Amino acid sequence: MNLVSNIQKFATLPVLLGLAISSATLQASDLAPRFTDANGDMVADAPTDPKDWIDPNVLIFAYTPVEDPAVYAQVWDDFLKHMEKVTGKRVQFFPVQSNAAQLEAMRAGRLHVAGFNTGSNPLAVNCAGFVPFTMMARDDGSFGYEMEIITRPDSGIAKVEDIKGRSLAFTAPTSNSGYKAPSALLSAEFGLEAEVDFTPSFSGSHDNSILGVVNKDYDAAAIANSVLKRMVSRNVVSEADYTTIYTSQTFPTTGYGYVYNLKPELAEKVKEAFFSYEWAGSPLEAEFKNSGEAQFIPITYKEHWEVVRTIDAAMDVTYNCN
Repeated sequence: MNLVSNIQKFATLPVLLGLAISSATLQASDLAPRFTDANGDMVADAPTDPKDWIDPNVLIFAYTPVEDPAVYAQVWDDFLKHMEKVTGKRVQFFPVQSNAAQLEAMRAGRLHVAGFNTGSNPLAVNCAGFVPFTMMARDDGSFGYEMEIITRPDSGIAKVEDIKGRSLAFTAPTSNSGYKAPSALLSAEFGLEAEVDFTPSFSGSHDNSILGVVNKDYDAAAIANSVLKRMVSRNVVSEADYTTIYTSQTFPTTGYGYVYNLKPELAEKVKEAFFSYEWAGSPLEAEFKNSGEAQFIPITYKEHWEVVRTIDAAMDVTYNCN
């Protein structure tokens, strides 16, 4: 599965907040031919023939690989036990090491329920049959995170323009805040192109990028501030270790959902598990309160991922699902 993008075609891109992409571009479905979308919600429909549904004895769950999988296996354990009670199925945590591995696992039928990072949602939806229906939000229903460009206080970089001639870490090509949004931003607002004006690297994850800046592996990095806040709260890094030179608009956070061909009754039970989970006193509350989340709220890919599809369209991103 290859993500094909051309980052040389947005030199005249307007400021990110005001991208002029046609509504036709935003609403067109990019689903792989093996999927159908009869209701126009931009995600794959469940198969009409019951023999094409899957009803596994063990549900496999994976959380987006932004940080140490071992840490998050513990964080999610209580929730997965709740899902077992609601669904009547055993649920197993799958510690994926990369976005590509997570996407391929769902496409191959080895992953049934997942949280995909913001930038990977379009690829998961269109190529793997992912059906996102919820994300974490604050008590008041607001949600999201910002992309930040960070550096060390002693790096000599005081503003974005100072990145010229230096090194900057991205996370992975499918990441919204770790690659796509900052690439568009750096080109459109500051005229900075990777490999021309600065030396890019792919660290593999947000925590790797953050630690890379702190440990002087990179001069700067584009990261999700939700990850940064959680690392500060766990004393992995200190606020004195870095400085922020740019903060973006707000983006939707990790989208949670199931694979399209999960037996519909089981898919409904999976949704019930998310929306009936008690956050108060839970490991999820302890971990995610540090980035503001306090509940799961209903979402739709068509509405809540529009800004991400806008960025993809502006970067001329297409998907090869073969």
